Amino acid sequence: MEKTTSEFDSIIKKCKDIFGKKMKDYGSAWRILRISSLTDQIFIKAQRIRSIEEKGSQKIEEGVVSEFVGIVNYSIIGLIQLDLGVANQSEELNYDEVMNLFEKYSFQAKNLMSDKNHDYGEAWRDMRVSSLTDLILQKLLRVKQIEDNKGNVLISEGIDANYLDMLNYAVFALIKLK
Repeated sequence: MEKTTSEFDSIIKKCKDIFGKKMKDYGSAWRILRISSLTDQIFIKAQRIRSIEEKGSQKIEEGVVSEFVGIVNYSIIGLIQLDLGVANQSEELNYDEVMNLFEKYSFQAKNLMSDKNHDYGEAWRDMRVSSLTDLILQKLLRVKQIEDNKGNVLISEGIDANYLDMLNYAVFALIKLK
């Protein structure tokens, strides 16, 4: 488990670095995105990964690693949006505030990962990256259904739990691809 924790931290550090650089380039323009738009953005990334896995080739230089990083970062954006709500165009968050929120949600994901790894015995290590991709897509379809139901669930976890799972599956894929 110590190895997984170290690998998780290393992946999150890379994702956070990219997230921070994009924050400096674009600010928090993503604050206007509704949850459904973020879900669709993650869906596009996961679908592209699956397409590359199935075809065995790609025409755009950016590969599956950057798409998994995007899934991590958009999942964190989704968690922030669920927490703060969608902003109007003039509501800008400053860099430090956003990076603190990134830390908060990546730490929450890490704790969830640790708890699940304890119970599941790190079963993900024996999985294929393609299976992790499929699990992310399944979670996305669940989130879309929850969104269509206006957030109402009878027995299932909410959107936030699904974003945390997708984030962790993407981290696992990045560890396996390393």
